[in-house]
Amino acid sequence: MILDGRKTADILNEQLKEKVLRLNRKPRLEIILIGDDPASHTYVNSKLKQASQLGMEVHINHMDESVLEDEVIQLITSFNQNNQVDGILLQLPIPKHLNEVQLMELIDFNKDVDGFHTMNQGLLFQKREGIRPATPKGIMMLLDHYHIPIEGMHVVIIGRSQIVGMPLSKMFIDRNATVTVTHSKTKNLKELTKQADILVAALGKPKFVTKDMVKIGAVVIDVGINRVDNKLVGDVDFDEVAPIASYITPVPKGVGPMTISALAHNLYELYLKGDKNT
Repeated sequence: MILDGRKTADILNEQLKEKVLRLNRKPRLEIILIGDDPASHTYVNSKLKQASQLGMEVHINHMDESVLEDEVIQLITSFNQNNQVDGILLQLPIPKHLNEVQLMELIDFNKDVDGFHTMNQGLLFQKREGIRPATPKGIMMLLDHYHIPIEGMHVVIIGRSQIVGMPLSKMFIDRNATVTVTHSKTKNLKELTKQADILVAALGKPKFVTKDMVKIGAVVIDVGINRVDNKLVGDVDFDEVAPIASYITPVPKGVGPMTISALAHNLYELYLKGDKNT
């Protein structure tokens, strides 16, 4: 069965839209886009389109590739101090002459819509309330929408990034799953992936996961977005794996739309949090 991220996001977004319409003002997101990376422009435009459809206010601050770090710092600082700004998003990747870690940490964690700030990551790993990274959050929203059981399941995640693999592992653990995180140095990877009740591929290698790596009846979540021969493909060989999986996400229209939906839900939560503090 296909885990349709596009349809699920549409349903959840419609519910969120009704909540947004009842607010005193539109939640406001400031996106900082540096340079002219085509993929970044595509992602940012998707975020802008969806937020606008939900009645949210989004501004794109497009800065030149050669921008000085002090200029970016000034912009982030101004948004941190503006009570009308609920969320700040620094679109990655950024040019190499800029200090990504410093700039991400400069964003007020109470406005960190991506959930990447050290404080929000720390709150996640302490099982305390905070903003969760959008892709892991979107995955959990998708599984819940399809009523896929998580408690007691063996989850195997391929990939240990701070954006997907590691935070997702903690979110599964908090839902009482048993989690194995694998990576490029893992030995006997195939033996581990074949044990998975839920298999998550988040490594950025096209069609890496093949039929012989998947247990019959497993739930397969494909986080990868790779362009091959001018076509988008995931980290899972969909045609091979789909016939033996009980559920599988397609690429596109799988995890991607859920990530953007989760960002919108994060912005709504940040608005509510800020509203309580004013």
